[in-house]
Amino acid sequence: MLRRNLLAATVLGATAPGLFTPALAQPRNAAWPRALNMGTAAPGGTYALYGPAWGQIAQEATGVQISYRTTQGPNQNIILVNRKEVELGMVTMGVALQAWNGNGAWTQGNRFRDIRALFPMYDTPFHGIALKRSGITKHADLNGKSVGVGPRGGTPGTYYPLLLQELGITPSAVRYGSASDLVGQIQDGLLDSFLFASGVPVPAFSEIEVQAEVNFLDFTQEEVAKLTAKFPELAGGALPVGTYRTQQRPLGIVGMYNFAIGHKSLPDDLAYEITKSVLSQNARFKAAISAASETVAANWTKNTFLPFHPGAARYLREVGQQVPDNLVMA
Repeated sequence: MLRRNLLAATVLGATAPGLFTPALAQPRNAAWPRALNMGTAAPGGTYALYGPAWGQIAQEATGVQISYRTTQGPNQNIILVNRKEVELGMVTMGVALQAWNGNGAWTQGNRFRDIRALFPMYDTPFHGIALKRSGITKHADLNGKSVGVGPRGGTPGTYYPLLLQELGITPSAVRYGSASDLVGQIQDGLLDSFLFASGVPVPAFSEIEVQAEVNFLDFTQEEVAKLTAKFPELAGGALPVGTYRTQQRPLGIVGMYNFAIGHKSLPDDLAYEITKSVLSQNARFKAAISAASETVAANWTKNTFLPFHPGAARYLREVGQQVPDNLVMA
């Protein structure tokens, strides 16, 4: 039932009245491509809803048809955009840093240098969930327990095993899969905990807390200090009460920012119009998905290394953002 509900939510999110309306591909500029593809992620995470939301806004503004490819998340999105198998994607900046420098194990030493930043999205907090009956109340309780960490090519699939290792926590098993599948395994008693990183509230977490009593797993101040010292791309923070319906206290987290990316070959004026359409319609975007509350031009500063597409930088500068020349690349 949970997996069916999540799939339905994704479908509904892609057809919400007032935002997702059918449109014929008729580019406003004849020199633009008639269609673009966007890499998103597996169902149950925020990308699966957030991507079609901003894609529809951009499609209406440009007349360019945007379609969506389900992926494992940021790692695969970077590979696909770099190869130009899709032209648009979404990434977390930690994974993007590994890609740019070619120093993450998944990169196999390759540098992915044909990707460009378009606009800031939202912060991705790492946190977990477990059924209350499991007795698991904190990350330290996961020694000898089975954990799910999302798709292998996603941010939590890449980082959460490293975070646990740094904290000296050794699960009995680490499993990969979509958020909807992994929370289903928790309900079926096949998995002890699901650890994830996504825009909040995580759709899969919100679904399971309606159907069962759960504990949210966060980080202590000491754990946050240790993790941010080891991984400078992470920052500490807190999820306020009210993020989840049954949440009883603020949750200590570490997180990293997300950015929309495009292939460097996108026409400058098309990248400009895409960026403008999304950042200039924040109220409408937030009505579609709450994570968009952080999708504002001022958050471009969350990116310190990935070059902005010249078209995106042009819009950011038009609205008063001081994007330096060394952070813009054709």
